[in-house]
Amino acid sequence: MATFRLARRLRAQRAVDTMSDGQFAVLATLNLHGPHTLSELAERERVTAPSMNRTVNCLEESGWLTRTPAELDRRKVVIELTPEGRAVVEETVRRRDAWLESVLTGLTPRQRKTLAAAAAIMREAAAR
Repeated sequence: MATFRLARRLRAQRAVDTMSDGQFAVLATLNLHGPHTLSELAERERVTAPSMNRTVNCLEESGWLTRTPAELDRRKVVIELTPEGRAVVEETVRRRDAWLESVLTGLTPRQRKTLAAAAAIMREAAAR
């Protein structure tokens, strides 16, 4: 439960309060991995294409991403971040980093060492 609560507190540190976690995940994916087709995004985020289409529509209406026809196959579209979308990702990451830094600063050196060891164990468990 502690992991879920920490993740929830981190997710709450966002640049746009009305943006869902799924919408932010799409922006973050495009920021990290570059332009994608709709089906690539749906596969990466493990959702259906119709669900991803609704998410992309909302993000496009907000001006955070664009769709352009693919060069090799005009039936497909390439989805990429706008400068405004990139700014949302960067500001959200900045806020999350600042919040986490403030929390970690309040811990004792022993607590930080314990937390680092726990993180290594969690990383190993997630890789299985």
